[in-house]
Amino acid sequence: MHIVFETPRLILRRFTEADAGLVLALNSDPAVLKYLHEPILGSEDHARQILRDIILPQYPNNLGRWAMHLKDSNEFLGWCGLKYRPELELIDLGYRLLPKAWGKGYASEAAGHTLTFGFRQLNLPVISACAHIENIASIHILEKIGMEYTGEGIVDECPVKNFVKNNPYT
Repeated sequence: MHIVFETPRLILRRFTEADAGLVLALNSDPAVLKYLHEPILGSEDHARQILRDIILPQYPNNLGRWAMHLKDSNEFLGWCGLKYRPELELIDLGYRLLPKAWGKGYASEAAGHTLTFGFRQLNLPVISACAHIENIASIHILEKIGMEYTGEGIVDECPVKNFVKNNPYT
């Protein structure tokens, strides 16, 4: 298991193709996908394809969406991480959690530590993020971790609020 970093309560690690069941559980829950314009996954094969085509190719650059687990039980909660989006020419902070993990501070904890990792370990000059304009909980997380609102836009056919944070360590 390749652990990227740990927080007080969480372990963030790289996914493997063997994690297709975890990705399927996350991306087949309509509540998780409510504010995303993504189809509900119907099979582990489709989840494995997402791993192969989208998630795993980011890892050679030390970026990616990382599986998030509770330290004390190893329970899978979702993912958090940094992704290079060439079509937008930016590094995107993202997170996606199972409903059982909502409202417990896990997303803020993971996202805040992900920013620190990106700035300190990867020396990224700036990290961006966005949230659907109606996803109040996600917008609150981005504000809580110190990201600055820069305006509204359309990303992946979704109306979003855009946020940015510059590297405070440079």
